Amino acid sequence: QLQLVESGGGLVQPGGSLRLSCAASEVTLDYYVIGWFRQAPGKEREGVSCIGSSDGSTNYADSVKGRFTISRDYAKNTVYLQMNSLKPEDTAIYYCAAEPPRSWGSCLKSPYFGSWGQGTQVTVSS
Repeated sequence: QLQLVESGGGLVQPGGSLRLSCAASEVTLDYYVIGWFRQAPGKEREGVSCIGSSDGSTNYADSVKGRFTISRDYAKNTVYLQMNSLKPEDTAIYYCAAEPPRSWGSCLKSPYFGSWGQGTQVTVSS
């Protein structure tokens, strides 16, 4: 299992922005599919976005399309989730996840991934 570390969460007002980071210190994430998930209290874990390991493909939940952007910084071995126009319903713990490319499944679904970070809290409130 990979050791993943998320950072960048915090408290932000509606309409504001945050950038989350997902990093691994001992392996390169270039070869992994990376996903971002979130879970609010009392709700199921939801796939937010994911990015392919080689084809550069990205996927987004309908609820965040046009507001969130996933990207890689290969030099820093880091994957980002830029979150703009934040809404109160975006409040959740956000997790990053990693998995070598599979021949099956969707990277917006939790079973795709075998490695998970510890989570970072995002709170959108006035």
